[in-house]
Amino acid sequence: MPARLERPDAHPHVALVTIDRPEKANSLDPPTLRELARAWSTIRKDAEIRCAVLTGAGERVFCSGMDMTTTIPASQRLAAGERLDDATFQGLRSVNRALLAGHDLETPLVCAVNGHTRAGGLDLMLQSEIRIAVPEATFGLEEVALGLYPTGNATVLLPRQVGWVHAMELLLTGRPIGAERAAEIGLVNRVVPRARLLDEAFAVADAIAGNAPLAVSQTRRGVREIWDLPLDRAYARQEELGGPLRRTHDAREGQRAFVEKRPPVWKGR
Repeated sequence: MPARLERPDAHPHVALVTIDRPEKANSLDPPTLRELARAWSTIRKDAEIRCAVLTGAGERVFCSGMDMTTTIPASQRLAAGERLDDATFQGLRSVNRALLAGHDLETPLVCAVNGHTRAGGLDLMLQSEIRIAVPEATFGLEEVALGLYPTGNATVLLPRQVGWVHAMELLLTGRPIGAERAAEIGLVNRVVPRARLLDEAFAVADAIAGNAPLAVSQTRRGVREIWDLPLDRAYARQEELGGPLRRTHDAREGQRAFVEKRPPVWKGR
């Protein structure tokens, strides 16, 4: 399949999603879009999955964005009123869900960026909470050079995540930046040797999955909801989300485990 969802035995409560079209620069054609959307839907519905890791197959490209040779012509045929086969039609309908554009995964996402990241690939990465990259990775948004508006996540999320000037440089010049520069501006958390990439990503994912699931979920939700609220409303919303957690089984279990010097056993309630 062009996008695979796996549950590695060595990493309980963690899912691994791989974009697997290395011969096509891990570009997003309709079948890949459809499979990615299905993977996110599965992760979102499965309470046993507490964190997900996303990577690309091969050693050159994480995701190069849309497959211009298939997705664009299909979109043009659809716009012209032509009938498409069901698989292609479903793939085109899945674009926003595949890119998580306007769709909340509701599960922490860690990106193991194994190579070049462009356009829709960068859009998808922007929906992750934590990003680890190899030194060879580059990051670019080239839509303006093609006469296009970047309609995924970039104009919405990038200025909030890395600041106005860095976002505008990426969006308006169309020029890619390297991994070290991406780390400098906060686009990725850190850069690690390729041999350590997945190990590092899984270590982070395991740490997240090992914490109280309700607390992780609400903390993630709170940060996403609060970041653009006025301060008074942000503090009020923080209490609305955090207050009920103090009365949960897991909160009591966490405190007992701390006192008894043992690992907590989370129930998710």
